Amino acid sequence: MTIAAGDAIPSAQLTIMTENGPTPVDSRELLGKGRTVLFAVPGPFTPTCSAEHLPGFIDHYSALVERGVERIVCMAVSDIFVMDAWAKASGVTDQIVMAADGNGDFTAALGLALDARAFGMGSRSQRFALIVEDGIVVETLIEPAGEFRVSSADYVLERLA
Repeated sequence: MTIAAGDAIPSAQLTIMTENGPTPVDSRELLGKGRTVLFAVPGPFTPTCSAEHLPGFIDHYSALVERGVERIVCMAVSDIFVMDAWAKASGVTDQIVMAADGNGDFTAALGLALDARAFGMGSRSQRFALIVEDGIVVETLIEPAGEFRVSSADYVLERLA
């Protein structure tokens, strides 16, 4: 079942990079306080993810904060070392939390797994954004296959207006 507005964020382990190295964090801890925008990409360093999705949230960080967003989290079914390298290559600062769902457990719990084996990419996350307030999903913005619109920073900003 796919997560929907009104649902609580499920508990699963994600990994973030800290000054002490890879650090596990529970999804409820990461997304459970205040207003958070979580956006997920099918693959770090892939064309749309690198050219549009992540840069949009970097560019619109201040506008999102002005609309009450306290935390922006970018997630992918990938390892934390790839997420960290992608963050550095993309100029991500501490404004955006880069979270790795290495085994895809959180993505599966959300009901948003993507079978990308036909493209040689294995199990990934669908492209989506969630607006979360105090651990409860307020809005789900899930992209149809092959599209990029409703999970963009521009669209999320419209939803927060």
